[in-house]
Amino acid sequence: MDKTPALLVFTPTFMPVVSDLGMDSVHFGIVMTFNLYIGICTPPVGSVLFTGCSVGGTSIGKVIRPLLPFYVVMFVLLVVVTYARSISLALLRLILGY
Repeated sequence: MDKTPALLVFTPTFMPVVSDLGMDSVHFGIVMTFNLYIGICTPPVGSVLFTGCSVGGTSIGKVIRPLLPFYVVMFVLLVVVTYARSISLALLRLILGY
């Protein structure tokens, strides 16, 4: 599923649950968007990965191995953004006073 339809389907579905758990709605939006971006870059559904391979004329197998360190970094950053709310909202606090 592409990112835009996923946002339109999942946001109204998960927002009441997230609000009941006490999670900030802006933080939820950041985490959800980050998850969806990781999803479009990774197999088996990664549309960006398949498009890049077809444009580059290479196979998925040749591309996955060099991308593994990037996937690890994306996952670590996702964990940091998810569990360190103050870090993920720091820019909003700095600019907008949120």
